[in-house]
Amino acid sequence: MSETFPLREATAIRESSIRDPIREGLAAGWRVIDATTQDRDLDLEADVVIVGSGAGGGVTAEVLATAGLKVLLVEEGPLKSSSDFHMREREAYPQLYQESAGRQTKDKAITILQGRSVGGSTTVNWTSSFRTPAATLGHWRNVHGLKTLGEDDLAPWFARMEERLAIAPWPVAPNENNDVLRRGCEKLGIPTGAIRRNVKGCWNIGYCGMGCPTNAKQSMLVTTIPGALERGATLIHHCRIERLVLDGDRITHAEARGLEGSGAAPRPQRIRLRARHFVLAAGAIGSPAVLLRSLLPDPHRTAGRRTFLHPTVVSAAVMDHPVAAHAGAPQSIYSDHFLEAPPATGPAGFKLEVPPIHPILAGITLPGFGTGHAQWMSRFPNLQVVIALLRDGFHPESPGGRVVLRQDGSPLLDYPITPYLWDGARRAFLAMAEIQFAAGAKHVMPLHEGAVPTESWAAAKAAIASLPMEALRTRVVSAHVMGGCAMGTDPRESVVNEAGRHHHVANLSVHDGSLFPTSLGANPQLTIYALAARLASGLAAGKA
Repeated sequence: MSETFPLREATAIRESSIRDPIREGLAAGWRVIDATTQDRDLDLEADVVIVGSGAGGGVTAEVLATAGLKVLLVEEGPLKSSSDFHMREREAYPQLYQESAGRQTKDKAITILQGRSVGGSTTVNWTSSFRTPAATLGHWRNVHGLKTLGEDDLAPWFARMEERLAIAPWPVAPNENNDVLRRGCEKLGIPTGAIRRNVKGCWNIGYCGMGCPTNAKQSMLVTTIPGALERGATLIHHCRIERLVLDGDRITHAEARGLEGSGAAPRPQRIRLRARHFVLAAGAIGSPAVLLRSLLPDPHRTAGRRTFLHPTVVSAAVMDHPVAAHAGAPQSIYSDHFLEAPPATGPAGFKLEVPPIHPILAGITLPGFGTGHAQWMSRFPNLQVVIALLRDGFHPESPGGRVVLRQDGSPLLDYPITPYLWDGARRAFLAMAEIQFAAGAKHVMPLHEGAVPTESWAAAKAAIASLPMEALRTRVVSAHVMGGCAMGTDPRESVVNEAGRHHHVANLSVHDGSLFPTSLGANPQLTIYALAARLASGLAAGKA
């Protein structure tokens, strides 16, 4: 549907007319276990245990189940479906995100938006779908020795997943939030492009980040996971893998616990999962954490090292007309103009996109307090935002971060922001402000505790030049976590080989964004889909 629906009307239509394929599948007898309901120890056995149900785990589950393998898919978060998605932030963030959308790096300087439910981040992402940039694949080949991941190698896997998940150009005109980016870039001669989306029959509502209420988003929740369950796979949710148990060079079983309703406290009942092969797909914080908790062989301490984000800085603008940035496809326009410098030798590049703007997310992200903060929130209908996703991991001065464990075994990302990245952040603030003023903004303000609104590009340029780029003063966020279990040929620098198999454990693979040797410089979901399909097909050919 091409027009944006008001929230109340969309909710009424959805509740009266939209099927819920998850509830239908449960009623039809899918094998699904809620670990919070178990009152006794549980032992399960399969050919393959997959840890995590997001982009990597969901694709892997369908490929292996289709090949006739007995698959057990394990998810730490809850099973929620379209009947539970009410387009309300106060419900969605605690239900569907890690740490209620408040996950932060060790120094609290970066807030990380990461999914935590069946379907993982694919259930709550904004549908943006990009193939891996050629520059990234070239860097992986030349610097990290990955010889089988060229554009031609991955092209059939991209095509396969694009067809499976309805990834295609979005034919609807961009909402005003995105069109400001397009118009501003056009006036400055900066090229832009349209973002492809993984949707089918999208209502153009704009609440993708709270779970798709119409099942239009072709996330793992409504595609590959049902595909696997229909072929006999078993899903166990509210279940955390505590450790993998090794005997010689093989894992014999996984030890897990069910989680109480909030997901914070483990239940006393023991869950033991046996399989011939184990696949980690718990994300680039979760997968390294399982390896670290399990004390698996790691002679070079590679697990969790070189974990990357796209550190993202934000520029807010007030337009002289309504923007309604909460409505319509969240992301449909982008610019890669500032990624053109050589990634290994040039300054930090950044990708420009826009995010949807919803009240709670805006309220916790906008800087200031009291009257100043209230004034920005009072302008909410006219608020426009551009974000810059910094490309990390290519330059010697951008080594990324490291996943470590807290005393209770939960993961924490230690991610210092280097001067190299701070320089990129300042240049990004300048680029975004110039674009917003070119598109007609009346006020622009970088999200920084020391910033004030400016009324012209000249004033913004001077103000941004004087801002100290420092942790906790500059608002930095990220929705993309990558690396930490990198692919590579050298065990001193990587965790798995190019087939996704662990260098030191015979029956363990990794199939998620933690495989990346660097960040991507693009939204990662399509790359994870393609890699998981390729690696899972390799496992299936050998019947794991």
